[in-house]
Amino acid sequence: MKLIDGKAISQQIKDEVKDKVAKMKAEGKEVALAVILVGDDPASAVYVGNKKKACEYTGIRSESYELPADTSQEKVLALIDELNNREDIQGILVQLPLPKQIDEKAVIDAISPDKDVDGFHPVSVGRLSIGEKGFLPCTPAGVIELIKRSGIETEGKHCVVIGRSNIVGKPMALLMLRENATVTICHSRTKDLKEICKSADILIAAVGKPKMVDRSYVKEGACVIDVGIHRLEGKKLCGDVDFDDVKDVAGAITPVPGGVGPMTIAMLMKNCAESLEA
Repeated sequence: MKLIDGKAISQQIKDEVKDKVAKMKAEGKEVALAVILVGDDPASAVYVGNKKKACEYTGIRSESYELPADTSQEKVLALIDELNNREDIQGILVQLPLPKQIDEKAVIDAISPDKDVDGFHPVSVGRLSIGEKGFLPCTPAGVIELIKRSGIETEGKHCVVIGRSNIVGKPMALLMLRENATVTICHSRTKDLKEICKSADILIAAVGKPKMVDRSYVKEGACVIDVGIHRLEGKKLCGDVDFDDVKDVAGAITPVPGGVGPMTIAMLMKNCAESLEA
């Protein structure tokens, strides 16, 4: 069984971005990311802190806008409009979730697709679905890098994605199609879920249920990618896959933590570095 090390692979990507950013700086080009955080959600604050650290490491300049929880939607949209028009800002990221008085869709739609480093804008999604160049959503793009850099063949393989969210499941399926896999998307209404999963050469779990996928879902030797992250009692983290039960059956598997998680921020940095070319 091969353990897919997301920490090591994300470090490789951050080092590549660092080199690229240094070369751009030598040519007089600077990459800058604006991060907007509304409210004081503790998990969001941690994510934003991690993004700032990654920017520091890679040489990307970050500007942080930390707004109070009662900020109006108009104020957030006005800030996005201002950042869209600033030539010295290449990427704009709004940390989700937003307080309930703000419509997430309106905020995502307001970001210029050419600065949408999260890859959530409808134009970015459209570009992905028809194979045009554009920003890829960070978590699914990170999964692709994990698979490729671990030497796992995708062409002609059967990939099953469990979950159909706009952030992971759907873009994941599109990216695996781009890698010439044959893709099946499963969800809460899928019949014979276990049988379908058992036919997968590559099984990607993005379902949001702790340890749902046990060995009865997994074909001998399959590559298992766990996108889920859950905090159990006693602060222990786990994924959508029951790692201890599956690891003896899988040919390759990502751990939680240390698998898909670190890849998301690494791919965000990669998107930022590519934003000057957008």
